Amino acid sequence: MAKTSIGDPLRRKNVALTPEETVRQWFISVLRDTMKVPEHMMRSEVGFNWGKSSKRYRADIVIFGRDASPVALVECKRPEIELDAEVLGQALRYDMALSVKWVFITNGKNTIVAKKSADGLVFSPSLPSYEDMLK
Repeated sequence: MAKTSIGDPLRRKNVALTPEETVRQWFISVLRDTMKVPEHMMRSEVGFNWGKSSKRYRADIVIFGRDASPVALVECKRPEIELDAEVLGQALRYDMALSVKWVFITNGKNTIVAKKSADGLVFSPSLPSYEDMLK
């Protein structure tokens, strides 16, 4: 029998096992195990309003600093979705509401890492540690 749900440690419940959710859960493990982000400093499916619209948006994963302010956001896509300018634009629109230092987009095959600077986005070939994200 095929698995139809997966436990999300951030939401503390089982959620439907979709291709995007598989990528989200994989990246949560990367954040926790490789980048050393404490689980209690991450949230998945973070809802917020943007602009004058009453439409609710949801960031796939938001990473918070020790002062509880958002430090990074992660946009997860299904593996067959290309990480193109449209996907990056979606993440940057979310950033307009959340105002983070770091933006990650991933489809599970490829991950783009970008840090905001005074000159715009600086793309990084490697994943920062949680401590580096706080600097």
